[in-house]
Amino acid sequence: MLNLLFFAALAAVLASLLFGLFSFVRGNECSRKHANATMRLRVLLQALALFIFFFLLWLGKH
Repeated sequence: MLNLLFFAALAAVLASLLFGLFSFVRGNECSRKHANATMRLRVLLQALALFIFFFLLWLGKH
């Protein structure tokens, strides 16, 4: 179950990264307005994915 959650978190990070890149390339007013929020969401999702990854490593040792 945790493995599935980990891969879902990785997919969410990838989706937010791609969304940010595509909105940056488009360069419209909406992307400038929400660029900082998109970056913060990506960083939060990366932190979540790392937490799950290290938790899975810790479970594997015990």
